[in-house]
Amino acid sequence: MTAVLAPSAADLDPGTVRLDPPDTRPAPVSDRLAAPTLSRPSLVALVPAHNEAEGITSSIAALQPQVDRLVVVADNCTDDTERLAVAQGAEVFATVGNTAKKAGALNQALRLRFRRTAERRRQEERVAPERVAVERRVRDRRAASSATSDACDYVLVQDADSLLDPWWVELARRTMEEDPGLGGVGGVFRGSDDPGFVCMLQRNEYARYARDVARLKGRALVLTGTASMFSRKVLNEVVDGRERGVLPYGSGEVYDTKVLTEDNELSLAIMHLGYRIKSPKDCTLVTEVMPTWRELYGQRLRWKRGAIENLVDYGMTRVTFRYWLRQVVTLLGITVTALYLGAIVWVLVMEGSLTLYPIWLAVTGIFIAERVITVRARGPQQMLLASVLLVEMVFDVFLQGVHLRAYVDSLLRTEKRW
Repeated sequence: MTAVLAPSAADLDPGTVRLDPPDTRPAPVSDRLAAPTLSRPSLVALVPAHNEAEGITSSIAALQPQVDRLVVVADNCTDDTERLAVAQGAEVFATVGNTAKKAGALNQALRLRFRRTAERRRQEERVAPERVAVERRVRDRRAASSATSDACDYVLVQDADSLLDPWWVELARRTMEEDPGLGGVGGVFRGSDDPGFVCMLQRNEYARYARDVARLKGRALVLTGTASMFSRKVLNEVVDGRERGVLPYGSGEVYDTKVLTEDNELSLAIMHLGYRIKSPKDCTLVTEVMPTWRELYGQRLRWKRGAIENLVDYGMTRVTFRYWLRQVVTLLGITVTALYLGAIVWVLVMEGSLTLYPIWLAVTGIFIAERVITVRARGPQQMLLASVLLVEMVFDVFLQGVHLRAYVDSLLRTEKRW
């Protein structure tokens, strides 16, 4: 049976969350998420959604056959998102008073689940200590013999505009079971088939990202919000780490609500706890692409500024070193591009023409070959398009301009916009 549920205001206060027996209200969906895990490792999918009526049905259809429970976390929706989700067979968790966007919505769902679970466990220990002791022994035996203990009680978080391929969850689950050192598994995404030039450029960009991930054997920089699976044990450790001050954002929540890129920050948090993250090349999915340059600018400015500010929050550590190094390389790339284009303009203005030298033609040829080869997976037509250097160069310069703006905004601490 599906239902639209909403927690009370008292439930949402971190200092007052408790299980108040007897309670005649319908059990919060978060309680029902926390089903016993003795029979098999459970997997709960949380789909944060804000006015996602256009794509929520397709997203649920792709995800639902793969998970034990699917909960749409409806955050301040004013369209048909909730109705469509229920009609599709999903459960709906409606946020209350959330002003912290996706991170705040997910925290509400996760907070109730974890804290109520702990409180319920203590209550069960009081009323049925023998049964609880037996269950604990079973869990301990499983922990000793395999990876099918708490570490295999999973939470999958997926954007409402993503469509998982049918094998995604099984591959992610298997990857985590085989490697207890993983704190989370992410996906490798393809761009949706929306028409338009800017959409095509993003699909090429994502194809190159997938190629890079495959060549690095799944080594990922971030578990993106498109789709990522975590073990419950690790998320609890994140909560504990924030409460103890080991991690930034000491409110004891899973997600940092102050940042622009909550997925990037959570990835850093998990790695600072000693876990690794991975995006297996076959954990594939489709995600939306921005239809206009304006929307792409807004999306990328948020991503890039969020990533920079995440690094500032963590500082220079053994984990963030390689991320800082990438920022330095990116800044050098922006500088070189600016000098290159500036020199061309200067020569044209001063001399009225360009003189082509063999060495620079060779360098240009290498650059074109890289552009063509890296989109080979998308077929001959895209390879031909990529061979026209100026076409993709416009996109690269655009992204570099956005990155430069992100540096400036971070430095000046301008108002953050989601």
